[in-house]
Amino acid sequence: MTRIRSIVRGVGSYLPQRVLTNDELAKTVDTSDEWIQQRVGIKERHIAAEGEFTSDLAVAAARAALDNAGLTPDDIDLIIVATTTPDYTFPAAATLVQMKLGMRHGFAFDLQAVCSGFVYAVTTADSHIKNGLARRVLVIGAETFTRLLDWTDRTTCVLFGDGAGAMILEGVELAEDEPERGILASALRSDGQHWDKLYVDGGPSSTGTAGHVHMQGPEVFRHAVGKITDVVYATLEKSGYTVADLDWFVPHQANKRIIDGAGAKLGLPTEKVVTTVDIHANTSAASVPLALSVAVADGRIKPGDLVMLEAMGGGFTWGASLIRW
Repeated sequence: MTRIRSIVRGVGSYLPQRVLTNDELAKTVDTSDEWIQQRVGIKERHIAAEGEFTSDLAVAAARAALDNAGLTPDDIDLIIVATTTPDYTFPAAATLVQMKLGMRHGFAFDLQAVCSGFVYAVTTADSHIKNGLARRVLVIGAETFTRLLDWTDRTTCVLFGDGAGAMILEGVELAEDEPERGILASALRSDGQHWDKLYVDGGPSSTGTAGHVHMQGPEVFRHAVGKITDVVYATLEKSGYTVADLDWFVPHQANKRIIDGAGAKLGLPTEKVVTTVDIHANTSAASVPLALSVAVADGRIKPGDLVMLEAMGGGFTWGASLIRW
């Protein structure tokens, strides 16, 4: 008897060339490097160039993931792009990525769950694979989030950056006596009553404009640690593992204090927590795959490791996915 598992074939990432430091930000808004680092742990962020769109970042990350996997676009059946900042209201950024990769087969769509988008997209890809709708799925988190910022609002403009990360999942049949691999369990949550704690004040149906990010920072922080740990424990319970079994925890890179708080509540040693918020800032749906790519590239995450992905974003949405690398 066999079981279908969605295994990770490759990961990749892309960051825009321009780096904006805290000291540079302090020249245009009432803030300082010390103020930002003390509160959120961010030192710098990347900013997409003029004329560089979300789909461009996504394509660059996709090509890196394909190279890492030893695959070509011809090997992909489905593209899912998790993004809050698509190039256009429609068509989906994923179809533009499909076009730019030269794919004329398969299917592609976007998924919008803000910062939780990549984790939602991974679980969606896993479902498509297990239901026989696709064999290989290119899952991308890509954002030009800085285009939603009010650069005079120091409570939000210091927090975010641009970037993209990608993962390729492939469905394989594992015999019952084979070692486990791939996505073992996932859990997703949302609670729309908190929508106004982190939102953008625009949209096609409401204002006809893109709008700017608004956030009730203390409220988001108050909810974050509890919701993160809840969904991590739910995922572990489904899989039969415990926190002690984890090799790596790859959380959404929103705020160093939230990451540290979640790690402490879970009882995870800091050396098992992948943190890149200092150099990437919060890249929304790109956050988790960017952090993953760093930890794979530097050799921390290795085949056989048990890796927990987690994210929480506006909505509120939150989710986790457990992967045997």
